[in-house]
Amino acid sequence: MQDGHPHVLIVEDDDHLAALVIEYLRPHGFEVSRVASGDVGAKLILEMQPDLVILDLMLPGANGLDVCRRVRDAFSGAILILTASQSDADHVAGLELGADDFVTKPIEPRVLLARMRTQLRRLGSTRNTKRQDDAGIIEIGPLRIDVASRGVVVARQPVALTTMEFDILLMLAECSGSVVERDELYATILGTEYDGIDRGMDVHVSRIRRKLQLSGFDPSRLKSVRGVGYLLAYR
Repeated sequence: MQDGHPHVLIVEDDDHLAALVIEYLRPHGFEVSRVASGDVGAKLILEMQPDLVILDLMLPGANGLDVCRRVRDAFSGAILILTASQSDADHVAGLELGADDFVTKPIEPRVLLARMRTQLRRLGSTRNTKRQDDAGIIEIGPLRIDVASRGVVVARQPVALTTMEFDILLMLAECSGSVVERDELYATILGTEYDGIDRGMDVHVSRIRRKLQLSGFDPSRLKSVRGVGYLLAYR
C-alpha cells in the first residue's frame, strides 16, 4: 500500500489498453505502475511487491505464464491474469501456476474492478485482520497449520502455499471430517457466487493436494466430492 492506496502493477504490451485501464483505475484510488514486457514485469514484481498484478498472457520476452512461474513463490500479492483466450486450458494453466483469478478480453472495466477488489479484500483480511482463534494450531495427522503465522508444515517440513491456497486449506481444515460445499468456498474465499462451470477452485485444491503430497501427506485425505465440494479427512 502507498499512502493507503493499493499499488497495482500492470504488465501489458498493448499501450492503448494499458492507458485505458490506468485511466479507469486511478480515480478509484489505486496507485498504478505499468511495464510492457514479461522479463521486466517479473523483475519489478519481485522488487516492488505490489498489492496486485494485472498480467497479460501474450507478452514480449517472457509470456504471462512464465512470469507467473518465476514470481509466484516469492510474491505474496494477488495475480490477476488478463487474456484474450477463451480456452479453459489456458485459464487452468494460469491457475496451476499460482494465478488467483483471470479476466477475459475485451475488458469490462466494472468486472475488472470487482475482481480486483475481491482479491484485495481477501489479502487485506489475511494481512490485517485477526480472529480470536488466530493464535491456534490445527493438527491433522502429520499436517500442522499455524493460523497466526499462516505457516503449514507436514512432518516438520514447511509447505509453501500461496495466500489463496492457505485460505482454502484453512477453511477445509477447520471443517475437517465434513464436506465443505463448493458454493461456500467461492462465497467465503473469493466473495463470488459459483456459476456451476468455473474450474478454478478444483485447480487450487489440486495444487494444495500436490504440494502436501510432496511433503509426505497422504493425498487421498484431501478428497473432491463430485458435484458437492471437498473434504479434508481428519483420520
